[in-house]
Amino acid sequence: MQSTDLGNREEGKIWHRRPSPAAQQGVIANIIHSTAGYHSKTIRFLHVAFDSSGDSLLAGDHQGNIYVFDLVANRFNLVQRTAQSCTALAFGLRRKTEFLVALADYSIKCFDTDTKELVSWMRGHDSSVSSISVHGSGRYAITTSADTAQLWDLDTFQRKRKLNVRQSVGIQKVFFLPLSNTIISCFKDNSVFAWEFDSLHCKYQLPSPVEGSSLRYKVFAAARDGRVLAAGGKSNHLHLWCLESRQLLRIIQMPTKVRSVRHLEFLADSFDGGSNQVLGVLSQDSIMRFIHIQTCKLLFDVGSHEEGISTAALSPNGRYIAAVMENGSLNLYSIQALTQELNKPPPPLFKVIDEPSKGMPKLTVRVTSGRPERPWKPKGNKIHAKMLRRQPNASLEDKENELPDGLNKKRLQALLKGFGEYPAKYRMFVWRSLLQLPENHLAFSSLLDKGTHSTFVHLQNEYPIKSRKLLRVLQR
Repeated sequence: MQSTDLGNREEGKIWHRRPSPAAQQGVIANIIHSTAGYHSKTIRFLHVAFDSSGDSLLAGDHQGNIYVFDLVANRFNLVQRTAQSCTALAFGLRRKTEFLVALADYSIKCFDTDTKELVSWMRGHDSSVSSISVHGSGRYAITTSADTAQLWDLDTFQRKRKLNVRQSVGIQKVFFLPLSNTIISCFKDNSVFAWEFDSLHCKYQLPSPVEGSSLRYKVFAAARDGRVLAAGGKSNHLHLWCLESRQLLRIIQMPTKVRSVRHLEFLADSFDGGSNQVLGVLSQDSIMRFIHIQTCKLLFDVGSHEEGISTAALSPNGRYIAAVMENGSLNLYSIQALTQELNKPPPPLFKVIDEPSKGMPKLTVRVTSGRPERPWKPKGNKIHAKMLRRQPNASLEDKENELPDGLNKKRLQALLKGFGEYPAKYRMFVWRSLLQLPENHLAFSSLLDKGTHSTFVHLQNEYPIKSRKLLRVLQR
């Protein structure tokens, strides 16, 4: 694992050699900030936030230093010294170089990453700001504390609205639904309301409480299309709400090791149209587990008991996880490396599995370890395997275009002409089938029969090698 100490540097490289996250359990780099001197110590990172592109990361530490990490250019830059610890960060504003930081004195400041100057200073909270939610346009923001939520116009930096509640009720979180004009407000009495952003008219309230459940909501996450809301708290149960029908979709029971949930966030995917299916669940044991909300399979996890996670943020492009560790360092994970096993193509065997008896599905579903969409063997029932056979009247041309594993040359050619490349997820699988690798003895023998290529006949003149055996191997 590559470890980078920021030290007293204000800018520099994040990593000095190309990272190999596949060999390091998905870790791209580990970032620490230590101070040298008589009393050397490590300054703890507290909060992280990605920009709207997902390629730049904002991180604030305990002493108020704010860093920007550009994961594409492999550069970090100290953009601000606030001299007090931050309680929340936001980086997806309309002006791409600006960011919001909530500070320990209950104020919110806006800074510019290029000029490193203060843009605006917003006051109005009487307690610590726990979250900042930015509208999809980047023009508005909602800041939430225990007793109030405030709506800000980020063009004028003026407060538009203020939500006050009784101290006995308290606010858990108020946030914008992604890519919509709906505001969700969640209170400590488990009530959840949806408001129209323009008029602040109440659109609906989710039914509460859920029968037979003692779960008190503390953390929330919404899918990118704004249709599904996940809620959790001091329990190993998660509630999934459908915001269109305003009904509880299902209750997911996490493994018994999970006693409470500290953070929830959906994993973005470029191909799901915003209906995110993978949910990240950070629990009290400092491990973040990623589950498929439809199959309820545990896909992968990050963190461990030895290297626990304090908080985390997922990039909007679905490529990175930024995790603040319990020891105060910052870990960057590659989601592609973590999902490498899941993205392998299925084995070339087609099976028809007996359908279970039809009936109403149970509302509560347990999370099980495994891989989604893998055939399983039910007890007492036999699996009927059916091999796909070629039609007897298929033409000779069709037979020539047929490849192993159910692929077809003509279709693959059309894909290559249309997109210029095969999807990275299946590229190795497709070329392996096209070239009939491994053990394509016929193609290998024909290449050997042609002899040494004319380009390499006089290879010994350019690269003199004493061993003739090595020379033959190199020419071959």
